Amino acid sequence: MQLFIGNQNYSSWSLRAWLIFSQYQLDVEVTKLGLGTQQFYDTLAPITPAAKVPTLIDSELIVWDSLAILEYINEQYLTGKAWPSEVNERAKARAIASEMHSGFFDLRNELPMNIRARRKVELSSGALKDIARIDAIWAEQATLYPNEWLFGEWSIVDAMYAPVALRFLTYGIELSEGAKAYQKKVLASESLRPWLEEASLESEVVEEDEAGESV
Repeated sequence: MQLFIGNQNYSSWSLRAWLIFSQYQLDVEVTKLGLGTQQFYDTLAPITPAAKVPTLIDSELIVWDSLAILEYINEQYLTGKAWPSEVNERAKARAIASEMHSGFFDLRNELPMNIRARRKVELSSGALKDIARIDAIWAEQATLYPNEWLFGEWSIVDAMYAPVALRFLTYGIELSEGAKAYQKKVLASESLRPWLEEASLESEVVEEDEAGESV
């Protein structure tokens, strides 16, 4: 398998797909492409018309969406264990993952992932609403699964929210106690550590993702 990703400091969608390989120690060849570079488009254009990362190639199959990659790996290589086993919990986890996949636009626009930085931004009411909703999700699950992943065992929904934990760290977002405990678990996870180490070594700057002011 080959997984194409963008700059690890900035590419939140790349991180989501990459995490399932790290969490379950699956073999994959990772190819990093600089966001916005000519190499990026020249490499991806012949592979996928979307020309976006992440993109996965597995034999003859090409998958070019984070959640689709996570679902494919879960079905093809993990016999479904990257979702909760109980049907009601699995449905809830899918709904929460889908909220991240298709929503929270103000948060995404105003708080781009920028792992190396510590920044301050003036947030819109929409971004504050997004933050409050995510805090509520994390806090609710923390009451059900104290000091665990969102549904006890690690699952796809945790991959979907990992970049948000990093965003909240970058921009100094205050969280409730339950949400903060979950954020700490994400940031300390062994599966995330290699990504953070690689991101710290990058020197490229993507100006559109340098939101706010340095602190």
